[in-house]
Amino acid sequence: MNFAVKVAWRYLTSNRTQTALLLGGVAIGVLVFVFMTALIGGLRVFLIQQTTGNIAHITLEPPERVARVLSSDERRTPLVAFIASNTKRQQIFAWQTMLQVAETTPGVKVASPQINGNAFLIKGQATSPVLLNGLRPDRLDAISAISPKIISGSARLDIDGILIGAKLATNLGVRVGQPIVARTDRGRERTLSVRAIYRTGLGSLDERVAFVNIQLARTLLDLPQGISQIELKTDDVNAAPEIAAALGPSTGLKATSWVERSAQLFVALNSQGQTGSLIQIFSLITIVIGVSSALLLTTYRRRGEIAIMRSMGISRTFVVLIFILQGLFIGLLGAGIGASAGYGFCVLLADLSRRTDGTAFPIDPAQGGYLAVIVLTTIGSVLAAILPARAAARVDPVEVLNQ
Repeated sequence: MNFAVKVAWRYLTSNRTQTALLLGGVAIGVLVFVFMTALIGGLRVFLIQQTTGNIAHITLEPPERVARVLSSDERRTPLVAFIASNTKRQQIFAWQTMLQVAETTPGVKVASPQINGNAFLIKGQATSPVLLNGLRPDRLDAISAISPKIISGSARLDIDGILIGAKLATNLGVRVGQPIVARTDRGRERTLSVRAIYRTGLGSLDERVAFVNIQLARTLLDLPQGISQIELKTDDVNAAPEIAAALGPSTGLKATSWVERSAQLFVALNSQGQTGSLIQIFSLITIVIGVSSALLLTTYRRRGEIAIMRSMGISRTFVVLIFILQGLFIGLLGAGIGASAGYGFCVLLADLSRRTDGTAFPIDPAQGGYLAVIVLTTIGSVLAAILPARAAARVDPVEVLNQ
């Protein structure tokens, strides 16, 4: 075995230019694999963070009413008694108990009771529809960090104040401190003072959502006792579906995780991952073809040496082993160089693209799949060496030496 290793290594180092080009080709293929893996992983983390940063990870809502077959006693009761009023808004009545259950559930970071409803904000002749979101003042930043995004005014959710987005303020032509009329779909109307204007960068939030004190929302939206929903943030966004599945039975409410609400995001991420996988597969195929071609060329160039060894009693198995060892060396060295270069390139790209606000190109060097690519490249190189090895083993020493 030691002799086979020495012969295989001598074959590789005898033509350093060819070996360097071969290792360089393998390294470039591995670098592409690492880059695509780190990019896809980084994009996935970035998109999930962007998606979950300003939304609830779990939403607790009143359970949906499900039609059921009436019993014989119920059939004798006037039907009108079983028809829910379309004008009666669904709400969570014993919400303090539900809130306590949610807050004490393992994995839940924070819970925010809310009262939501549709309204119009009116300033002079300008009118804009909004979602009026009633929050407790101490939970303003629980779900979406509004306070750091304020560009004018202060985050005060008092009983007569309202916080609006920058696009909404522009549409209405209103500034901090000015009065604005809020008219809800329940027929309630009140003049409020703009306490702050925020900008999150999300058009749906900056243009269509206004924040008020939960007590003010209770009056405007005609919910004297209950609340609309409870929104939760979890310690781990990936654990949200499991926590939601546990909260549903324990609270009796409809628990929906962000994963269920963001089905289109995962369709896009899966499509993106499939595209990256194709590129990775083509990179590995390129490596295998390159190694196989180079070793086939080596077989042709060393027919004389192989014939001499065969004439001296060297077995075909030994010849096959020499070429397989060459494939192993090429795979290990090329993969090691490519993985190191790929990691350095990803780190450099992330550092160079980092902006003053802390954001950077969405690439995660830690997700480069280094061990996987080294193993796959090594196995691929060994497999690529089998065809040249078989060709070398079939060399007829009598035919070659008589030429």
